[in-house]
Amino acid sequence: MKIYHFLHEGRARFGVLEAQDVVRAMRGSPFDGDMTLGEERWPLAGLQLLAPTVARPRIFGIGLNYRSHILETGRSPPDIPSVFVKPDTSLLAPGGAIVYPRGSTVVHYEAELVAVIGRRARHVRQEDALAHVLGYTCGNDVSERTIQRQEMAMGLMTLGKAFDTFAPIGPCIETAVDPAALRLRARLNGRVVQEGDTADLLFGVDALVAYLSRAVTLLPGDLIMTGTPGGVGPLRPGDAVEIEIDGIGTLANTVVEEGA
Repeated sequence: MKIYHFLHEGRARFGVLEAQDVVRAMRGSPFDGDMTLGEERWPLAGLQLLAPTVARPRIFGIGLNYRSHILETGRSPPDIPSVFVKPDTSLLAPGGAIVYPRGSTVVHYEAELVAVIGRRARHVRQEDALAHVLGYTCGNDVSERTIQRQEMAMGLMTLGKAFDTFAPIGPCIETAVDPAALRLRARLNGRVVQEGDTADLLFGVDALVAYLSRAVTLLPGDLIMTGTPGGVGPLRPGDAVEIEIDGIGTLANTVVEEGA
């Protein structure tokens, strides 16, 4: 099942994709446990999509979580997940513009599978963890590398990941895929520049949910960006970037210069 979040007559709504690219309205929100369907239907192509989560989600990022990406960085595999947090102001809807920060010279795309929490989770066992996930979507962990590298020299990874618009998420939540068997890719101006498989994850979604829930009560709508495979590279103003995951869909965004 594909769940979309969109604006309709100025109101944020959720709906489910039906046949022939038509979205049928939900009466409530999947994050409130109300998955009942209404009678309203709209063509998907005519909807203004929002990021498929709550209005102000917590966004957890995971660094160095694909073996291929670890190899290209020359680092050793971490013993525990490398966790950072992106603020909710970094959230960006499908079709929105990634703002290239004024004065920056190295900004990278990172194609990622994103797990969307559907049920409150605290001290969850790994074997029970996926029951707390509503589904999965595409994400782009946009990163300002100059600041990030300076921070990492101090043992931090905060502001370089945190700029406004640096967490594009979407286009929908797919509830019926195996997070350990998905192919993902990034396209830059129509050309494939990054590709990988979630079988290459060092810590799978179940392990990440269990690990995070040892310290943090995970809430419905929380997002876990699970890491990026090898092949990350630069973005520039004017670029069009797409993150595609088989079985889920394609997240498309443009890049604009700050102040443009």
